[in-house]
Amino acid sequence: MLETKKWSIEWGGRELTVEVGKLALLASASCTVQYGDTTIMATVVKSKEEREGIDYFPLSVEFEEKLYAAGKIKGSRFIKREGRPSDDAILSGRLVDRSIRPLFDDKVRNDVQVVLTALSVDCENDAAITALVAASVVLSISTIAWDGPIAGARIGRDKNGEFILNVTTTQLEQESDLDLVVAGTPEKLVMVEAASKEVPEEIMYDAMKWGCSQLQPVVEMISKIQKEIGVQKESSPNVADDVDDVDDNVEEKVRQLTKKFVSDKAEDMIFNSVKISRQERVAMVDKIKEAAKEMLTEKGFEEDEQKAGLNRIKEYVAAEITKKILNEDVRLDGRKLNQIRNLEVEIDLLPRVHGSAMFMRGDTQVLSVVTLGAPGDVQTLDTMEEDGTKRYMHHYNDAPYTYGETGWMRGPGRRAIGHGALAEKALEPVLPTEEDFPYAIRVVSEVLGANGSSSMASTCGSSLSLMAAGVPIKKPIAGIAMGLASDTDGRWKVLTDLQDVEDGKGGMDFKITGSEDGITAMQMDTKTNGLNWDIVDTTLKQAFEARKEILNTMAKTIPDPKSELSKYAPRIETLRIDPEKIGDVIGPAGKTIKKIIEETEAAIDIEQDGRVLITTNDMKAMDAAKKMISDLTKEVEVGEIYEGEVVRLEDFGAFVQILPNKDGMVHVSEIAWERTNKPGDVLNLGDKVKVKVKEIDNLGRVNLTMKELLPRPERPKRDASPRQGAGGRRDFKRSQDKKPRRGFFKKKR
Repeated sequence: MLETKKWSIEWGGRELTVEVGKLALLASASCTVQYGDTTIMATVVKSKEEREGIDYFPLSVEFEEKLYAAGKIKGSRFIKREGRPSDDAILSGRLVDRSIRPLFDDKVRNDVQVVLTALSVDCENDAAITALVAASVVLSISTIAWDGPIAGARIGRDKNGEFILNVTTTQLEQESDLDLVVAGTPEKLVMVEAASKEVPEEIMYDAMKWGCSQLQPVVEMISKIQKEIGVQKESSPNVADDVDDVDDNVEEKVRQLTKKFVSDKAEDMIFNSVKISRQERVAMVDKIKEAAKEMLTEKGFEEDEQKAGLNRIKEYVAAEITKKILNEDVRLDGRKLNQIRNLEVEIDLLPRVHGSAMFMRGDTQVLSVVTLGAPGDVQTLDTMEEDGTKRYMHHYNDAPYTYGETGWMRGPGRRAIGHGALAEKALEPVLPTEEDFPYAIRVVSEVLGANGSSSMASTCGSSLSLMAAGVPIKKPIAGIAMGLASDTDGRWKVLTDLQDVEDGKGGMDFKITGSEDGITAMQMDTKTNGLNWDIVDTTLKQAFEARKEILNTMAKTIPDPKSELSKYAPRIETLRIDPEKIGDVIGPAGKTIKKIIEETEAAIDIEQDGRVLITTNDMKAMDAAKKMISDLTKEVEVGEIYEGEVVRLEDFGAFVQILPNKDGMVHVSEIAWERTNKPGDVLNLGDKVKVKVKEIDNLGRVNLTMKELLPRPERPKRDASPRQGAGGRRDFKRSQDKKPRRGFFKKKR
């Protein structure tokens, strides 16, 4: 008999229920969380053995998207089971990962895997938020050391400016200009993800703070569950404060000796010169590592024993850089805390593409390329929670050379998908409407050098390349990554334009994009246990000033979108037809539309409202396709003249095809002014003839005439007869009529 326990609260107008003890009982801990009809199963497992030779905490968070949860079967004809995670599933997993990771001890080297499986979704209550709550529950009731609980919520805003807790999918589509996810507690912000329509900084700040205040009931519920479950938490790995505190633990002694060595050599090896480029900083770390290795060797430690300290050299160097910032406001590259690195902007780098731009900030360099396509080139969405199409696509690519390294080339990873999605969100609010600009738009950002927020560089590059391509975006968008230097004593400084060595323990990576009028996207993760609200406020204000500076630099290269598209970009023209005529254009089994496409080589897309979009680079093909579609859908009117083909002959008349799907009849009497006995006497099948619409009867039948387009023959003139006199026959007859016939009125007797 299963011993299950349940807890429920009312939250945001819906019931939130947690159940444990029923499913996945072999995991280290498991639970199910239901919000509305969306149900997520969460499990966590920690490996028994540590992983050797790594310098990071090996946490993995997997969001398992199941189509059965939404009552769907995969759309592919050949593959019906779930395959690799969709982009939505990857983004949901990353959202949870960035929320829970800061609350682990980063010294742990055991694998920890959190798996979040969607068992049921109602497509209104967000599965990602339910999964975040489930992850917090399962970690809280496990033995794994974790500094929770936290909670998460999705915040929207209605037309009156009021915030909405756990905004539904319908509300987001119909009224909200804000889609904000916050994770943390009322006192601290641990993670942020946002998409918005140029929401001002002050409103965004209020939304984040209000959203975190709404997490209190959930945090209290999870704390209650944790106490009632009563699982004893394991302790974090012991860390000595000083080398003298270490007994026989060789690894810890090596770590402390290495840490002290880096601290002692900081002025001589780290801050001895300004280091602007990534190569200089990499060389600096390598040099320190080599010197530390010599020191440990002199002290008698074997090579395997030295790894415990050498694997953490970057961490120790970052700690010294943080100290310098907090104590002296000095950054390694010599910049002020609110200063952006050198900017380089260029457009039209590539000759044959539809639009291109290069954006460079310090060592971070991105080449963004625009491709415009027919409406049919949009991406079809077939995920657990989403159907339909996506018209604007942004793809982010990096490679080992991007970081000055070698490695495998295996396509985009989870990080690349996340960075691409962030830049995509940033630009969506300023894109032209489909009615104004019906193209499918794809932007690819090739990251050629990465040293601090390549996602924000790709946002700037995308904005520039779209304008260079002539896409009429409403406003240019820029982005900046903000960092943080902080310590355990509560000291902190916000850094503008974060770069590699500044993203250490006690830091954050707070990315903010927008126009001069407001924020369009945000994403934040931190290496602290959460940000206080003063840090958040300072970050937003400082980021706004940086964004304006970047926008000004971009405007010097291209202030507005070009007025014309590239000559290599396809052209789209739109016809409007009666929606009831759509079937005539498509034809049985699509034969008609396929024939038009084959003959003209134009892409043709038909919308349900009767819009027909023709895409091609060949204007002759455009005109041909337009004529063929117009002919298929044209309404015949009396008086119109056509050149048609004789398609049938009968004794009473000839049938002429005047439009692709429309015939009319020329009655035998309408073929010529002269008498025609049979149509076949003067016409043959296949003859091209000019006809005029004479009549459309009440049954919709079209009656045609040929003779009215021909000259009408004149009647022959006749000479007057001598015996008729000058007046001719008619006058003679009239004169005769005046004389009564003899005997006509004679009275009968």
